[in-house]
Amino acid sequence: MQVPLALAVVPQSAEAQLFAQLEGEVCVLQHGVDHRNRAAPGERRSEFTPAEPLEAAAARIAAGRKRLAELAGPRWLDVFAPPWNRLPEALAARLPAAGLRGLSSFGPRARPRPAPGVLQVNTHVDLVNWRGDRGFVGAPAALEQAVRHLAACRCGEADRDEPTGWLTHHLQHDAAGWDFLTTLLERTRADPCVRWVSARTLFAVVES
Repeated sequence: MQVPLALAVVPQSAEAQLFAQLEGEVCVLQHGVDHRNRAAPGERRSEFTPAEPLEAAAARIAAGRKRLAELAGPRWLDVFAPPWNRLPEALAARLPAAGLRGLSSFGPRARPRPAPGVLQVNTHVDLVNWRGDRGFVGAPAALEQAVRHLAACRCGEADRDEPTGWLTHHLQHDAAGWDFLTTLLERTRADPCVRWVSARTLFAVVES
């Protein structure tokens, strides 16, 4: 059994060769537009900030969606994954007008529908130690993130209907990170208690 993958791609950096190399159950999501940090000094990184007019930001997203959808073809999914996991609520409300029906960020979602016509399904486990050496966080830390979200769902502290998502960064992974992923996927895909669900299935309700 293959494990489905959702690949977040930056529209302006995308090249046709990338999509020709994809195999298996891979969906393509929109990862911002140019992934350029527009935050002011002292602010947390974000491609989309209050300094950019809402109409301009929405127009950039729509143009990026058009380009990426054409390149990705049948692998395309109308889901937006903002760089640095930050997107103003007012801009999230503009996603349907840009042709996007899904949103994926990091951490337990506050609600399934952050805006009319938008379904949110997040990731909850990050394998990279961004505040340290930017390498693999280690198996105990990665598994603790997963267990914490699963426990929160079971105890009603997080949305029970949101699956636990794993966030990977293929250009950032070191050998230890890849080894952990290999072991994790080999063990879980053969476990009858674990089910890996594709992004296309999770966001199917918003595809029509």
